[in-house]
Amino acid sequence: MEFATLIFWIFAVILVGAALCAVGFRNIVHSALALVVVFAMAAGIYVLLNAEFIAIVQILIYVGAVTILILFALMLTRIAGSRQTNPANKLWPIAAVICAVVGATIIYAVTTSYHVVKPVVTAAETARQLPDGINNVVRIGQLLYSPTSYSYVLPFEIASLVLLVAIVGAIIIGKED
Repeated sequence: MEFATLIFWIFAVILVGAALCAVGFRNIVHSALALVVVFAMAAGIYVLLNAEFIAIVQILIYVGAVTILILFALMLTRIAGSRQTNPANKLWPIAAVICAVVGATIIYAVTTSYHVVKPVVTAAETARQLPDGINNVVRIGQLLYSPTSYSYVLPFEIASLVLLVAIVGAIIIGKED
């Protein structure tokens, strides 16, 4: 077994276990912390796929911003006094059946599809798709800010302005107490 394959399986097992913990824990704060592990393991899998930029974005946005937002919302709701903040739903057997059907469908699709199995592509072959000395993070930077080709600066700045307005709105709502 190759080292990258072994690392993938370690990340995948931890990811699935943390995902089960995130939906199974009774304490909502523990569920949010298990979600941090899920996001971190997904970032690790992205690194194994040579998608460093997506891994960095996964860590910054999901582990940093989204999880902090969830914990901030939990602190604002003030669920004091209740020991069990994530109660069990009575429809879990139906959910288990639906999950089994969806899982069986995915396994069937993966095993019968002609396009699923591709030749193994090594990291060196992937790197040859870009010019020498340029990795995918550099290429994304060139696409975002290049003055010679189409630039995504305006949509990027609009998105950052929308996020700034959302942050200011969250601060104003949080200070009204």
